[in-house]
Amino acid sequence: MRLGPHELPNRLFVAPMAGVTDRPFRQLCRRLGAGYAVSEMITSLPGLWHTAKTRRRADHSGEPGPVAVQIAGTEPHQMAHAARHNIDHGAQIIDINMGCPARKVCNRWAGSALMRNEPLALAIIDAVVAACAPKGVPVTLKMRTGWNDAERNAVRLARAADAAGVAMITVHGRTREQGYRGHAEYDTIAAVKDAVRVPVVANGDIDTPWRAREVLQRTGADALMIGRAAQGRPWIFREIAQFLDTGTLPPPPATRDVARWLLEHLDDHHALYGPDVGARSARKHIGWAVRGLPGGAALRTRLNELDDAQAQRAALSAYFEHLADIHPLLPLPLDTADVDDHGAISRIAPASGHAARGGNALAVHARSGSEYGVPAP
Repeated sequence: MRLGPHELPNRLFVAPMAGVTDRPFRQLCRRLGAGYAVSEMITSLPGLWHTAKTRRRADHSGEPGPVAVQIAGTEPHQMAHAARHNIDHGAQIIDINMGCPARKVCNRWAGSALMRNEPLALAIIDAVVAACAPKGVPVTLKMRTGWNDAERNAVRLARAADAAGVAMITVHGRTREQGYRGHAEYDTIAAVKDAVRVPVVANGDIDTPWRAREVLQRTGADALMIGRAAQGRPWIFREIAQFLDTGTLPPPPATRDVARWLLEHLDDHHALYGPDVGARSARKHIGWAVRGLPGGAALRTRLNELDDAQAQRAALSAYFEHLADIHPLLPLPLDTADVDDHGAISRIAPASGHAARGGNALAVHARSGSEYGVPAP
């Protein structure tokens, strides 16, 4: 798939998520099969560009290209200035945020709130495209289906963005009012695809290879963007890629491979954030990865007690060494899923779902944390 001057290796993208898709996470997803990743949103307010948070978000050191930076704001001239500033600091693609449903963003009329003010939204698009065009940098747009059920204006806004020179449009299949509640709908995404000439990316509830194939078929989208389903499970990109290519799934990842990926991920967090913030950030990301695994709760408790990078590394390494001895392939998390007829994770379910289907999984997961290298409290 081509995006401006950039040839993307595949059509599976990492969604921008504030507090999640930092540089270490994007790099991990790219190593595990994602073809493209967009940064956490960066404010258009110049007074905040020199804060530690924004400096880290704008640090793309070692990141595989193309480097895509999402910017957020409400003033066209500030958004244009932010686009130029980020290009000067390594951005190769600029993404405009009109999809974030967070209240603190929408209360400032940024993010998906811009969909309620189409003249302002289009003024921002025009300004950013004009700022990026002389530098040969494509502009993309991420939005929702609309503000609420009565105001689904994604098709109208997408047509205008296409005419203004936007190079790609991503649509999350919910309204702003929904937030992340309920289910994504794909009819609006299909309508957007039919209405514009540029590539369209479908986003929302793409959490299994089967759902990925279904969404592509239902929408005709050129690519898929995956967000929450990759938290703690970044290898979902390679699973989907193989399934779309061959109709088959790879086996679960080897537990020792997962250990290596997460140890590298932990090191990357400490390198980017430093000792204090790095320890807190690593706890969050490692916690997602071990949620529901045997002994995972005990490991999370242990990591919450550790502020030192080497101590966190030793605890994580010991946990996975013991886990790999019992489960050479990563086991299905106990509290994560029901499994459909294909063996795919189909929905979030409580642990009792496994118990209802038989005792083996429950018995395996009932082992104490100390049996997986985590000291007993």
